Amino acid sequence: MEPPGVPTDRLDGWRNVAETTERPFSAGPISVTAGTVRYERTTGDPPHPFFFASRLRIRPPTAPNPALTRLVERQARAGFSDRLAGRDIEAVDHGETREIAVDDLRASRATLSTFRGTCRVEDGGVTTTTPVEALLAVWEAGEYLLAGGAYSLRGDPERDRRELLGLIRGTRPPERAENV
Repeated sequence: MEPPGVPTDRLDGWRNVAETTERPFSAGPISVTAGTVRYERTTGDPPHPFFFASRLRIRPPTAPNPALTRLVERQARAGFSDRLAGRDIEAVDHGETREIAVDDLRASRATLSTFRGTCRVEDGGVTTTTPVEALLAVWEAGEYLLAGGAYSLRGDPERDRRELLGLIRGTRPPERAENV
């Protein structure tokens, strides 16, 4: 399954590290398939910021609706916390959740959740921890889209946050993607 389109003109210094299709949920005749693309920044000290974008296909086809949207948001937050743990980000706390606009004018506003945690970093046999912020956005654009990532709170976190939010906001369904 093709992942969503991402704003390639905003990916200077990032490299594509994975493109996957997974089935995160299946029960009887109901299933969810996710097409995902993941990028990591290639410069700077670890932990390197990462960005991902996913589109969901729900079977049997179901039109987005408020109840389904709440379920997708809840499951996405739980799955994102698990993925952060898989990247050595520990003690993850879910902070604020708010709505943001995305660049696609035909899409709904996104629900953006903020997470904080610490990341273990190995350097020359010494393990240190670095504070990390992670963002996850979920919205509907004819189908459900998810985008997010994480970055260190050391260095220039304001720049990293702006950059990640720009990538999230620029994510679109493949057929409406620009600069892809």
